[in-house]
Amino acid sequence: MTSGFLRDIAASAALFGFVTSVWFGWAQESPPQRWRAWLTTGSIVGLACTVAGGILVWRHWNDGTAFDADTSPKFGIVVAIEFVLAGIGCVLLARRGKKELMAAWVALVVGLHFIPLAILVDYAFFHIVAVLVSVAAIVSVPLARRRGVYPSAMTGLLTGSVFLVAAYVSLITALTF
Repeated sequence: MTSGFLRDIAASAALFGFVTSVWFGWAQESPPQRWRAWLTTGSIVGLACTVAGGILVWRHWNDGTAFDADTSPKFGIVVAIEFVLAGIGCVLLARRGKKELMAAWVALVVGLHFIPLAILVDYAFFHIVAVLVSVAAIVSVPLARRRGVYPSAMTGLLTGSVFLVAAYVSLITALTF
């Protein structure tokens, strides 16, 4: 289930930690007041994982990696497609007066982009992240409506939580590799 490369696992911890803070930050758009301290704490904890993962990447920079002359350009293409799809969807949602659905759309695109990445770098854990983030995106809007919460708050909370767990699973894996 793990990547064969310590540096890549540590980089995943750092990246997942960073996006944890991004998603918890997006959840701050209009959350219930009682969520604010938890969202802020989650962001800080995610950033701590970013720092720890970053230090491990630095320490193991010359170790092996799944990224080579073949995978690196393909990785860039997958990420570029992700950004284009997220952007197009957000423009269309804005034009239709549905800005409140942007976070869920972006989360869905982010979740789905981990499927080709998992295959590309042969890292099965990315499939789990893909499924959990995609499910978070899909359930966040109906759940937000049912609870009377702004959709970005619910999407950010759920997606940030998935990424926080993924960050720490990656960090623990890297530390015990």
